[in-house]
Amino acid sequence: MTKYKRVGLFLTTTASIYAYALSFNVTSVGLELGNVFTFKGYAGKFKYLTFWNLSIQTIYFALSLVNFVIGSNVPPTADPKRKTAIQKFRDCFHATIVFPTGMFVVMTFWAIYAVDRELVYPESLDKIIPAWVNHVNHTFVLPILLIEKYLIYHQYPNKGKGILVILAFALTYLVWILWIAYKADIWVYPVLKVLDTPQKAIFIFFLMLLFVSLYLIGEGLTIFLWRKTPKQKRR
Repeated sequence: MTKYKRVGLFLTTTASIYAYALSFNVTSVGLELGNVFTFKGYAGKFKYLTFWNLSIQTIYFALSLVNFVIGSNVPPTADPKRKTAIQKFRDCFHATIVFPTGMFVVMTFWAIYAVDRELVYPESLDKIIPAWVNHVNHTFVLPILLIEKYLIYHQYPNKGKGILVILAFALTYLVWILWIAYKADIWVYPVLKVLDTPQKAIFIFFLMLLFVSLYLIGEGLTIFLWRKTPKQKRR
């Protein structure tokens, strides 16, 4: 099988899995709580970064599949002018939102789960969310993003602009969960409820640093896997 066919099969399979998982999550998970689209409570599933990330990954891989079919896949050594607008947007979306957010969700979820699952994924959810959905949300994301790094080249934006975008996204979500805590007296993540104010500030600062670090790791992986990129920039 040629690399072209492998990329097409990978994108088709991944986009299909994410589309099915998102559809199942919306139409089947939590119906017993009385709401087709959300879990019971203010903002429902839209409270959770996991649901945001599932939606983001679904949109991204659908976009990548569209780009594969009608867009362009210009390698790092080719003329940048050959890139279509779809590829340019795909690359920027991947670099600034998709990769760091996906890795963040997996790493923070399993790190907190290992310490005390009740702080991030209470045992009661096992009766509501099938195990395979949980793994698509919190496990499947990481290997898929790493495989995609190997198969597909992404042109990263200016580092300063890229970091500003991911920080803006992270701050948007932070404001959202703080608003929910203020408006509905619901701490989306129980770990925030057990921390006092200084501890919350330190914890949130650390998470912001993690977002930035994951952006830089993504950029570093791209340079490592596609070593001709720095040479092209020097030209």
